[in-house]
Amino acid sequence: VQLQASGGGLVQAGGSLKLSCIASGKIFSINSMGWYRQAPGKQRELVADINSGGNWRYDDSVKDRFTISRDRPKNAVYLEMNSLKPEDTAVYYCNAEVVTPARAMGDLSDPSHYWGRGTLVTVSS
Repeated sequence: VQLQASGGGLVQAGGSLKLSCIASGKIFSINSMGWYRQAPGKQRELVADINSGGNWRYDDSVKDRFTISRDRPKNAVYLEMNSLKPEDTAVYYCNAEVVTPARAMGDLSDPSHYWGRGTLVTVSS
């Protein structure tokens, strides 16, 4: 399973960016997809995620500014980021909880969580 993230870049404070992530490979189903970020010198933290039922959660710091959405047929998740602030600067990672065909048959040797490589978002003041 591979997660390909895109959409990062350099933007001025108050601007907007939209991140995209598409999962591919041996996928039976996807339970949840989400975005994490890691700023320099800090731990990776959850930004937002959305489960198979369409329920989402956000970190308090991005509520009312970021919107997560999912396209289930495309195995894709998006993060629309508005009113960006310099403190949003980080590498953003896509994450997915994937059920592979093997796991669906009871073979749990495949991982359940996968990460994309990350896309850099830089917000200038």
